[in-house]
Amino acid sequence: MPELPEVETTRRGVEPHLEGRILRGAVVRNPSLRWPVPPDLAERVAGEKVLAVRRRAKYLLLECESGTLLIHLGMSGSLRVMPAGSPPQKHDHLDLLLGDQVLRFRDPRRFGAVLWHIGPLELHPLLKALGPEPLSDAFGGEALFQAMRRRGSPIKLVIMDNHVVVGVGNIYANESLFHAGISPSRPACDLSRADCDRLAAEIKAVLRRAIDAGGSTLRDFVDSEGKPGYFQQSYMVYNRQEEPCRRCGTPIRHIRQGQRSTYYCPLCQA
Repeated sequence: MPELPEVETTRRGVEPHLEGRILRGAVVRNPSLRWPVPPDLAERVAGEKVLAVRRRAKYLLLECESGTLLIHLGMSGSLRVMPAGSPPQKHDHLDLLLGDQVLRFRDPRRFGAVLWHIGPLELHPLLKALGPEPLSDAFGGEALFQAMRRRGSPIKLVIMDNHVVVGVGNIYANESLFHAGISPSRPACDLSRADCDRLAAEIKAVLRRAIDAGGSTLRDFVDSEGKPGYFQQSYMVYNRQEEPCRRCGTPIRHIRQGQRSTYYCPLCQA
C-alpha cells in the first residue's frame, strides 16, 4: 500500500505538470472506486485552474478555484502524467484532461478514490479527525508524549493511529522503532519523554530518507514517471525475518500486531 513517502513522491512528481494549469474536464471509465466518483466530475472540474497540489496524510489535494479534488491511491493506485491520446490500459479508470497531457489514475484493486469537495478542507469527513503531519512543527516529542500517556496499547500500533500522527504506515513504523531502539510491543504509556523525543525524531528522519529515495516498492508502486521507489534497499528490519540485524547480527524476529507484520531486533530494541 502506498504510504506517506510514496504519496509525497507522487505529489512532487505531478505538481510541476498541474500547478497553474487549466483542467479541461475528465474522462471517467470506471466510477466504482472505494467511494463512487461523482457522476458530474467532468462538468465540475472543466475550466478550473489548479492553484496548488498539496498532501494531507495520504490524500493528494488538487486545490482549484471553486473546490478541491481529493485523490487517494488506496492499495494499488498510481498517478501518471501522459501525452493526450495515450491508449488506456485495463485498470486506467480516470483521466484529468490538461490539453496536451492527461493525469491518469490507475488502480487495479479499486480501493482508491477521486472526490470533489467544496468548502473548508478541514471540515471534510475524511480529513477533520486526522492528527498532525509527522514532518510538521506540530509533531514532536512533547506532542507524542502527551498522546501516549493514557494508552496501554503497543507503541507500534499507537504511532500507526492517524488520530495520533498521520502517515506512519507499517513499513515506516517498523523502521522508526528500530532506529529509536524501542520494542514494538512496549506499552505506549511506558515511554518516557526522552523516549518520545527520540522516536519522534526518528519518525521524521525515516520518512525524509524514504521520500528522498522515492518511497518503497514492494509490489506495484511507481511514481508519476513510472519509476519504482528504492527505500526498501535500506530496510533495517522490515521484511527481514531471521536475517541478521545489520547492527548486532541477532536474527530479526517477526510477530503479528493488529493483523500487520512487525519486524524487530530483540537485542537492539529494548
